Amino acid sequence: MSRKKPIVFVTRKLPDVVETRMRELFDTRLNADDHPMTQAELTAAVAEADVLVPTVTDRIDAAVLAKAGPNLKLIANFGNGVDNIDVESANNRGIAVTNTPGVLTEDTADMTMALILAVPRRMSEGLKVMESGEWTGWSPTFMLGRRIWGKRLGIIGMGRIGQAVARRALAFGMSIHYHNRRRVPAEIEDRLEATYWESLDQMLARMDVVSIHCPHTPATYHLLSGRRLKLMKKEAYLVNTARGEVVDENTLARMLEAGDLAGAGLDVFEHEPAVNPKLVKNDHVVLLPHLGSATLEGRIDMGEKVIINIKTFMDGHRPPDRVLPSML
Repeated sequence: MSRKKPIVFVTRKLPDVVETRMRELFDTRLNADDHPMTQAELTAAVAEADVLVPTVTDRIDAAVLAKAGPNLKLIANFGNGVDNIDVESANNRGIAVTNTPGVLTEDTADMTMALILAVPRRMSEGLKVMESGEWTGWSPTFMLGRRIWGKRLGIIGMGRIGQAVARRALAFGMSIHYHNRRRVPAEIEDRLEATYWESLDQMLARMDVVSIHCPHTPATYHLLSGRRLKLMKKEAYLVNTARGEVVDENTLARMLEAGDLAGAGLDVFEHEPAVNPKLVKNDHVVLLPHLGSATLEGRIDMGEKVIINIKTFMDGHRPPDRVLPSML
């Protein structure tokens, strides 16, 4: 490897401490005004870069990768997932892909638990009442929500984040159920007092709250299809802090509007940043602007992972967070 610093393109603004460290180590090109880069800008970046550092808002598809210059050897994604990157195309072109797993676990689990509490207890509706100035005082039957203690939580995807949510929910007195591609080890099930469901359909029909924690892959696109959403109880709540594409958002919006589901807490959307207007208008839905991992500490940890992946790769070693097509 040459001693020349690698050219690293960063597609969005990152915390100052991360950008400063990147500039010390690499020939770093930053996005000072944090505008979402166009496909033309991404194409220009991959033509010149040794390393591209994209985020979830950047679509690094086969068309962009086809314009990659001979020096592009690494795409170090600033994010937990890699659904914004055509990993197979990159791999076929000899371009390694990495991500930043693990560091977002506790922050995303905290936000999930906040939604699990906020939706049944009608916090968003209560906030609107207070902001409107229409509250006339306490009443025994005013804005009654639903208790979460003793309710069944169905977790879809029992990876790091799913398990962290289960720990929190257990402390709130919820009964833990889960569906996963593979059953987790018995010691984890015992610690979380978790019940495994091989059939997602059967689990959905029995849960009071369903929380999504699987990645978005071709296999999980609309995993919660219209058919599956209709299996849920009318009194149930859906929470999603994973990826919007996992849920058929149109069907979800129609069901909530018709009262076929009690409510939803959503931090991610199928066509971000666009949100279905029916969801925006519905009082039984709590919407957040993709805040799941939005802590300063989490973002700095992500940046440090990106830097380690780039440094390790440039030193001629396998980066710790490499993602292969076979893993998806």
